[in-house]
Amino acid sequence: MRELSMHILDIAQNSISAGASVIKIVIDENLDKDILTIIVEDNGKGMDKEELLRVTNPFFTSRTTRRVGLGIPMFKASAEACDGTFYIDSAKGKGTYVKATFKHSHIDRVPLGNMADTMVVLISSNTNIDFVYKHKKNDKIYMLDTKEIKEVLGEVPINSIEVLEWVKNNVIEGLKEL
Repeated sequence: MRELSMHILDIAQNSISAGASVIKIVIDENLDKDILTIIVEDNGKGMDKEELLRVTNPFFTSRTTRRVGLGIPMFKASAEACDGTFYIDSAKGKGTYVKATFKHSHIDRVPLGNMADTMVVLISSNTNIDFVYKHKKNDKIYMLDTKEIKEVLGEVPINSIEVLEWVKNNVIEGLKEL
């Protein structure tokens, strides 16, 4: 994939398919240590030990519509190709935790991409799921929590055009401040 935000979107889609009600996305750019860390964590149905051992194999998928599952293997390969690491943990009934690290300055590391659009896509089509997006760059932190936004909105749907436009602009401005 040409942007890490597309990997994040793909992993979040896995969380949605697993029935998650809360999905946490954490991006930590530690420029002093030259490390980019991406975490996607959910409270979905999780995987048993056998599935967990096979999930990084591109010829394994839990989907019935096709026989390959490239998302997690490609994310893992991207991290490892950039002097990084990949870790996944999951437990049936508890959820899944995915963590990838990259050498931030690595010549082969693809750009982070458009996280504002990624969050808008996730929020607009999954109004029953709470998303927590935390982006840290050195000592500065930006955070978006849809549960808090929904509480403020009351009866206004989070996927209304005006709200989604606000979300997009909020993410864009928040990341600029980092």
